[in-house]
Amino acid sequence: MSTTVADRRAAYRSHTDVPAWWADAAGSAAVLSLLVVTALWTVDRGVQELLSGVATGLTSAGRLTGLLSADLMLIQVVLMARVPLIERRFGQDRIARWHRLAGFTSFHLLLAHVALTTLGYAGTAHENVVAQLWLLITDSPGMLLATAALALLVLVVVTSIRAARRRLRYESWHLLHLYAYLGIGLALPHQLWTGADFVSSAVARAWWWTAYLLALGSVLVFRLGLPAWRTVRHRVEVAAVVAEAPGITSVWLRGRHLHRLPVRAGQFFLWRFLDGPGWSRAHPYSLSAPPSGDLMRITVKDLGDGSARVATLRRGTRVLLEGPYGRLTGEHWRGGGVTMLACGVGITPLLALLWELPYAPGEAVLLYRARTPEELAFRAELDRLAAERGVVVHHLVGRGPTARPGCPGTPPG
Repeated sequence: MSTTVADRRAAYRSHTDVPAWWADAAGSAAVLSLLVVTALWTVDRGVQELLSGVATGLTSAGRLTGLLSADLMLIQVVLMARVPLIERRFGQDRIARWHRLAGFTSFHLLLAHVALTTLGYAGTAHENVVAQLWLLITDSPGMLLATAALALLVLVVVTSIRAARRRLRYESWHLLHLYAYLGIGLALPHQLWTGADFVSSAVARAWWWTAYLLALGSVLVFRLGLPAWRTVRHRVEVAAVVAEAPGITSVWLRGRHLHRLPVRAGQFFLWRFLDGPGWSRAHPYSLSAPPSGDLMRITVKDLGDGSARVATLRRGTRVLLEGPYGRLTGEHWRGGGVTMLACGVGITPLLALLWELPYAPGEAVLLYRARTPEELAFRAELDRLAAERGVVVHHLVGRGPTARPGCPGTPPG
């Protein structure tokens, strides 16, 4: 191996962003928060009340399920706040799975909290369960808001079930999903005013205020503040629109100090193009070339209304960007051969990686699949990669026996 390649690899490895121990620390913090909540319930006579009688035990169990549900809700918020350290270490796919697991677990605990607390109060007061539930809703401070919060969370959970989600447009589902933030906010007064584990202990109050402020701060800083700051700082706009293949369009984007964006080849941004109605809907598109100077490029396939509009963008259109996101990077690459398999427009993040990774000539192999020769995008650029970087490119053209739209010849699964 030449010294030049070795030096480039050493510099590339030194650019690793997130230490490996972060995964253990983040997971431990989430588990620790649940243990702290349980400990606070125990200190506030939770176990004694659980064992002191049926009605009192039901109420105590209701308190615990409510506290665990609230803690899991806040963990959900932090998971999806796109905190860079969490995002880069775990990736959106894994975070989304944890978010879903925490969400449904929290919702079931919330339902248990409502049922157990109502039964416990009804047993203590010797009241009818329905009458007791109505009394709790109408007479307890913050309970009307908590009931509205429960209704919103039910809406979010129902629309998150896969069968329901498949029937909704992504934009509609995403808008409904945002009501979870409102639901969590509406539930807070109930905990502040009537939550025994909140009002009876200064330590508990400090813990819960810290947890709520941490979740709120994560959203304000990383979901709103950081994207707004980067948009203002870099002033990204459309520089040129180029047709790469039938239905595939590249957009060159120009901005200030793009080299300062903490982005790596293989990552994507959420883009909002200020080109008219519908600009507020974000679309995830990967970089098809790493930033170079004050230019970067994305490539989009026409798969619907949002992606079709990309081909009609005008030069100078302003852009709001959120990101970068994604773990399809060379962060964990330690040298050696690289084999990449691309299909259709899926070549875009791999193309950026082929330009960025410091492999030696002949170490990178690309298998590029398409139905027809016309659908092979970036032919000239791939020829340049072969000539300048020594990439071995194999074009696989034709419709396979188990072809599916968008990825010919790939078996279902």
